[in-house]
Amino acid sequence: MRDPAVDNVLAVTELEELVLTPGERARGVRVDGVVFEMDWTGEEYPGQLAEFVAGRVRAFGVEPAGVDTDAAYRAAESDPTLRRGDFPVRQLDHLSGVLANLGCTLLACHNGTDTYEVLVALTGEREPAGLTHQGFPVRAWGSAPDETLVSLNCPNCSSMLVWELPANQTLADERCDCGTALFDAAGLPLPDVTLHD
Repeated sequence: MRDPAVDNVLAVTELEELVLTPGERARGVRVDGVVFEMDWTGEEYPGQLAEFVAGRVRAFGVEPAGVDTDAAYRAAESDPTLRRGDFPVRQLDHLSGVLANLGCTLLACHNGTDTYEVLVALTGEREPAGLTHQGFPVRAWGSAPDETLVSLNCPNCSSMLVWELPANQTLADERCDCGTALFDAAGLPLPDVTLHD
């Protein structure tokens, strides 16, 4: 008998099975062939990301209605607070919402660089979990990371400190090697501690 809890988790753990069409798999297309790479500052030309996403949706046999970033561009034009690097995130957020309505998921490969590597998967209402690509985690865009990277310079000795923590762990009562208190009992940085972005 099938466990109902299993139905809520995507059973496919091979990225190829998730992001390639049966025809692409039969032709030997590699996952790398359906990955869109975008620098943290944005597309090479306007509409490039939306074109890629619409093409992937079409490959799955779904009409890519509304798959564009026009709304993100219009909002950016009237936003004086927009900084360099903010717009790609807005585009990805927008497309992720559009894809959810089409039964698709925008995936991001988290390879530790400042490049966005995105894929599109036909997933229905289920969010993929436990996926990797070339050893790096692949998660639905906007999903909580499995780990958190925290870095700062000690306000006393200026040593750079870096922690890679499981997402549910905090740095409660953490101190620098010089003895300076950095975080309170709840894991929040003390007033003189500034975390790196």
